[in-house]
Amino acid sequence: MIRRLQTKDIDIVAQIWLTANREAHDFVPAEYWENNFTPVKAMLLQAEVYVCEDEKSNEIRGFIGLEDEYIAGVFVRKEIRSKGTGKALLDYVKEIKRELTLHVYVKNERAVRFYQREGFQILKKMTDDATGEEEYLMGWKRNHTPMTK
Repeated sequence: MIRRLQTKDIDIVAQIWLTANREAHDFVPAEYWENNFTPVKAMLLQAEVYVCEDEKSNEIRGFIGLEDEYIAGVFVRKEIRSKGTGKALLDYVKEIKRELTLHVYVKNERAVRFYQREGFQILKKMTDDATGEEEYLMGWKRNHTPMTK
């Protein structure tokens, strides 16, 4: 089940953010993510965030954060990656947004392939000022207008 982030979720979601960033971005020093943990945790409560919760256990499997049409990140617990959680979160926001953009590190090849498979195109290659790493700006646009009743 996908739902809006609630205050009670923040500790779990922030921990998923930290762990997933360390694992997926091992080319960025772990201290970078650890130093940003507290500010990101505070920002998550102010942002448009949706969590994917297991309906049986009520465990949060992952989340997606948005700033208007910009995806700030998709984060999924390591043990359940490649099992549909990220796709479900992305599909959810594709239903409520007409277009989406995001940044992804070039070295995060798994994520680049995932976004391309989901219809995102590379728009531009650039350098992330905070880490010095190369990244892509990727974009997606809905091909059709949803039918209205």
